[in-house]
Amino acid sequence: MRSRARAEERIFGILRWAVTAFLALAAVLPFGYMLLLSVKPVDALLLDPGRLWVSARELTAATYEEVLRPTGEGGQGFVRMLANSAAVSLGTVALTLLAAVPGAYAVGRLRFFGGRHVSALFLAVYLFPATLLAVPLFVVFARMGLHGSLAGLAVVYVAQTVPVSVYMLRNYFLTVPRAVEEAAALDGCSRLRTVRTVVLPLALPSLTATGLYIFMIAWNEFLFALLFLTAEPGKWTVSLGLQQLAGGVEVSKTVLMAGSVVLTVPVVLLFLAAERLLAEGLTGGADKA
Repeated sequence: MRSRARAEERIFGILRWAVTAFLALAAVLPFGYMLLLSVKPVDALLLDPGRLWVSARELTAATYEEVLRPTGEGGQGFVRMLANSAAVSLGTVALTLLAAVPGAYAVGRLRFFGGRHVSALFLAVYLFPATLLAVPLFVVFARMGLHGSLAGLAVVYVAQTVPVSVYMLRNYFLTVPRAVEEAAALDGCSRLRTVRTVVLPLALPSLTATGLYIFMIAWNEFLFALLFLTAEPGKWTVSLGLQQLAGGVEVSKTVLMAGSVVLTVPVVLLFLAAERLLAEGLTGGADKA
């Protein structure tokens, strides 16, 4: 029995590493090829598109210079687009968490009629296709004078991200022991102070995970950015800029790949910086889901 257990453990260990290596390769290879194309001269790409190696002499940063150079100087103006995307994404994260934290705490902790079904209703709202909301939101925001505004676009994103944020945070708040809040109440803390000084510090991993998820949605979103900002090139986000590169006949694929790398790297860096908190936040509420 021991020999059989050892054999099974060894086999499963080998399979685990094999599957891990395969998944890592499947995830890294496309990004690596995109990065390779972004520093590859366009003539080398046309001569041998499938070559996966570029010598040091062939490496070029001209594609990134063109992508980041302002449009007034003949570039693609991605620096301004990055700033616009960052402003919209960070504003969306702040506004969404500001609305979702009290909502999730109320759904998870307070007792009221229909409380058990509220979180499911929030999630059901999130399941509606964005295309159903596009035209009504466009008309409403145009009448309010927010069409072509980064602030208006952030508000639209908040309407999309609040439901799922409430659902995610509610599951984590349920894992916070009630005894901790009761002890704070015995010390004279009000409900609001308890949430601010006790519950939120304990929920930091979940807040980080939810914030990163919201940031990723706002950073990559294209449909509403196209509807609200298409007439304002100076306020375009990076998703609109990348679509412009993809649709431009005069733009080489190497420049397109450089734009794709510029779009991807900020999100990757954020995930790497908050990896530990992200893992804790995504799994912390699993037993209460």
